[in-house]
Amino acid sequence: MNLIFVHGWSVTNTDTYGGLPEALAAGANAYNLDLNINHINLGRYISFHDEVSLDDIARALDQALRDLPGNEQAIQPFSCITHSTGGPLVRHWINRYYGAAGLAGLPLQHLVMLAPANHGSTLAVLGKERVGRLKAWFNGVEPGQRVLDWLALGSEGQWQLNQAYLDYNYTNGPFFPFVLVGQGIDRTFYDFLNNYLTEPGSDGVVRVAGANMNYRYFAVKQTNEPLSPDPPTYRLAADPQRPVRIAPPVPLGVYAGYSHSGDDMGIMKSTPQPVVQDVLRCLQVQKPDDYQQRVAALTAKTQKEQTGQDHYAMLIFNIHDDQGNRFAQDDFDVLLLGGPNYLPQAVPKGFFVDRQMNAVTSNLAYYVNVDKMNQIEGGLFGIRIVARPSSGFSYYHVGEFRSDGAAYNDIIVANQTTYVDITLTRQVDKNVFRFDPAGQQPRTDFKKLKPTGGPVD
Repeated sequence: MNLIFVHGWSVTNTDTYGGLPEALAAGANAYNLDLNINHINLGRYISFHDEVSLDDIARALDQALRDLPGNEQAIQPFSCITHSTGGPLVRHWINRYYGAAGLAGLPLQHLVMLAPANHGSTLAVLGKERVGRLKAWFNGVEPGQRVLDWLALGSEGQWQLNQAYLDYNYTNGPFFPFVLVGQGIDRTFYDFLNNYLTEPGSDGVVRVAGANMNYRYFAVKQTNEPLSPDPPTYRLAADPQRPVRIAPPVPLGVYAGYSHSGDDMGIMKSTPQPVVQDVLRCLQVQKPDDYQQRVAALTAKTQKEQTGQDHYAMLIFNIHDDQGNRFAQDDFDVLLLGGPNYLPQAVPKGFFVDRQMNAVTSNLAYYVNVDKMNQIEGGLFGIRIVARPSSGFSYYHVGEFRSDGAAYNDIIVANQTTYVDITLTRQVDKNVFRFDPAGQQPRTDFKKLKPTGGPVD
């Protein structure tokens, strides 16, 4: 077995892998794996220069693989262990060079992602200077801006990559991805100015929901069905044939005692024995039945590790109109609704944990307590979008999604991220453009014309 390691962002030394390569080589025989230290290559890449993007690194990764001995004609089968940003980096490489339709030719057999930032990290929003000072991630190294932009919650890169992976069928490869993530907080990394380092449901850097490859895509569009006259509110409806798209199942293992980084609790560098054993079990998988057994075993482990703890989910809202326009961050509000009357105040207290706006895309990330959401009366759940302007020559009506008895937990799921794509209808008043007869006198002065012509079709 050929095995490569791919580190996270802004690493500058391969000692970041700690003793994990040696631990895997030492334990391989017990799992009937043909793996020794000579079969392992430690990746090192530049991510701490502002000009380098995730796509640049993926292109360099492809060349580095082809430059390995034995790969001169074609990349030979291999497996991969990643940490943090290394997970989405390798996934980006897969999607760039193979894609969902090309998995049969993919030489990568196992992708074991440790604490991957598949749906970004809360820390990226803090900015380059502040994030670079956080020991939990960078140990004082200046992070690269373009990779930082990719990692910010709600980035365009995350949206595109994860939407592409909805079409993957891993067992057709066969290609077997796994996610192992901690849910412990290393208090030596505590920063009293940054609550994200001690956020529940995370490892101090990446949320479990932000690592998990089990995620959802939920799209609604504004219809002509009125729900309320004041203000004018129209239903946001999902495609009845495919209301929620669900990513293909990937084994998820959560460990209560391990954090993102560090010598003592870090999921990689501290070489925790349960993680070593589970990595080796993942590398044993050779067929779909084995893979499903890993799904079941790691699901049971996760349930046990999270016993007695609250569960969390992330919602990433991408709000735009039917003409392709995005909204600036001050031009819309998102409200979660509950109960038979679909009111914001009917959503259980304590459900809301955090809100982040992506400064580039204006995508909005909500972090919610799923156990609190389970207390919604009747399981009735809604989303209201109030976009601006709400009047004038071009404007928007309020849009509202109502579950109407459908299971809200098809949309909000513990430990998962849901991408919520919302399309509003852009209203244009007929008086934006009118014709007058050429023989009409006097000519029309329309400087003070009001938008009262009604909307265009």
